[in-house]
Amino acid sequence: MSDETLDLKLRIWRQSGPNDAGHFREYQLNGITTHMSFLEMLDVLNEQLFEQGEEPIAFDHDCREGICGTCGVMINGQAHGPDKETTTCQLHMRRFKNGDTIVIEPWRASAFPVVRDLVVDRGSFDRIIQKGGYVSVNTGNAPDGNAIPIAQKDQSLAMDAAACIGCGACVASCKNASAMLFVSAKVSQLAILPQGHPERGSRVIGMVNQMDDEGFGSCTNTSECEAACPAGISVSNIGRLNREYLRATITGAED
Repeated sequence: MSDETLDLKLRIWRQSGPNDAGHFREYQLNGITTHMSFLEMLDVLNEQLFEQGEEPIAFDHDCREGICGTCGVMINGQAHGPDKETTTCQLHMRRFKNGDTIVIEPWRASAFPVVRDLVVDRGSFDRIIQKGGYVSVNTGNAPDGNAIPIAQKDQSLAMDAAACIGCGACVASCKNASAMLFVSAKVSQLAILPQGHPERGSRVIGMVNQMDDEGFGSCTNTSECEAACPAGISVSNIGRLNREYLRATITGAED
């Protein structure tokens, strides 16, 4: 692999707390190797800032394996950066050129308030899940895997929806800050399977109402959410969400 190095100018959003106005600051970073990940580049910058007696940049990260989505930030106006179906931690510096200016900022949505710098509070997603992202099961031993036959097509659709990692890129990329792709994935993965049918009506009503209460916008129908999603969640789930919601409002929240 090439040992090419990059000299970069970084414009990074700095905000000391939720009530601070915030602003962009520019940093010069030299000698970044192209095999570094994007987060490793930020680690190097923070080491430099620490040595200079400056406050390091706060950013979220956890697994750094593209699984959790905690690392999400806007990079040059794109959620998670320029690579398709890739989280920020999986993005490598070889995607940039020597002398580039990289603009880094947090998710922009009133329902994701900035905590500090690039860190946002995504607790609104947790509260949506609490309104219906579960199924009723009997406690005790695990049920027989063959007890409820499920068509392979349904299984595949449910698994595709369940791939959502709840990172919030769909919200950040939508001009209305809509959470429809996230909510539709969580509703779909359970509505498709028979195990999810007991709460089918109350689930969609509760989750959609909570989504609205959190202040997320309406769907723009531009599919930018699908383009930005690191898990490749399809907007077809939004159609399913709308059908589930219509069904629940006509028949009542309970099946």
